[in-house]
Amino acid sequence: MHRICLWTAIFCLCCGAAQSQVPESGRWQELRFSTDAVDSQVEDRYIERVVELAATGKLDDDPGLLVRLRSISAGLIRAAITLKPDAAQWQWELHTTSDPGVDAVCMAGGKILVGSAFVRQLALDDGELATLLAHEVAHAVAEHVRETLSEAFLLVRRPPLPLDVLMERLDSDLSLQIRLSDLSMMQESEADQLGMVLAHRAGWPPSAMVRFYGKLAAQEPAALVADHPAAASRLSMAKGMAVLLGTDAPLAVSP
Repeated sequence: MHRICLWTAIFCLCCGAAQSQVPESGRWQELRFSTDAVDSQVEDRYIERVVELAATGKLDDDPGLLVRLRSISAGLIRAAITLKPDAAQWQWELHTTSDPGVDAVCMAGGKILVGSAFVRQLALDDGELATLLAHEVAHAVAEHVRETLSEAFLLVRRPPLPLDVLMERLDSDLSLQIRLSDLSMMQESEADQLGMVLAHRAGWPPSAMVRFYGKLAAQEPAALVADHPAAASRLSMAKGMAVLLGTDAPLAVSP
């Protein structure tokens, strides 16, 4: 009886959906967890990862790259805040790592980690690096982690899981990841387009963005990630967005 009551309480806390729109695209999201709850859980994980990398000597061991990234990210964060004012309250944080398994990530709440090996592999100049960062910042602005957890909650559903348990389940349950793969693919495409808008608003030229996606395409399949669109498709998107960004047409991100 107590177990049933506990599950019922968790469900009541989580099942109230909030409606939200992704900046620029206007795509509606149904979100089952609060921003604060997700950000808190993600921050704990980010701290654990940063501490682990520091303990193995793989954190911020490229000072020059760290300076570049922090300089570039400042303008992107300002652009992000213009699209999502709540982002001004986030505790933005950026680190680099020499862990070859990391390319780049921006977690919920503005927690950024960039792999120095990935940057060197693609020989990214500042404009291309801004495009990489903007893609990751776009994930945070669009609250993709919160959306993924909300969709996972609906798929698991019985028993309704607390947020921390659901995050663990999402990390380890391949079948759940596969069921969410269409959402992941759509989010990646959205982050590509929204990221280009952010980079453009931060003052970076569309030509640099096209070069970045060109380098990704040249690296495929090495740079291919299963839940990302094909690199050739991303390059085609970038060229189309560059034409749009180079005009006075309204900037819009397709859902």
